[in-house]
Amino acid sequence: MTAKIAAARLGREAVTIRQWARRYGVQVLGRVGREVVYDFADLATIEGCIWRGDDVPDSPEGRDALRARLAAAA
Repeated sequence: MTAKIAAARLGREAVTIRQWARRYGVQVLGRVGREVVYDFADLATIEGCIWRGDDVPDSPEGRDALRARLAAAA
């Protein structure tokens, strides 16, 4: 998902999404023209951590594990 679309879905600015991508090493799935396509599940996990006030895991693998733990707990 591009930064613009992800920003609209998460209620953030596109620049915030791109900043998260740099800061947290969000998984990049490819490009569409000049736009970078990010893994939306990874971005949503970052948003959830920030919203809850939790630490954001440093790697995409850490965020995958967090999503698995949260899904199992639900």
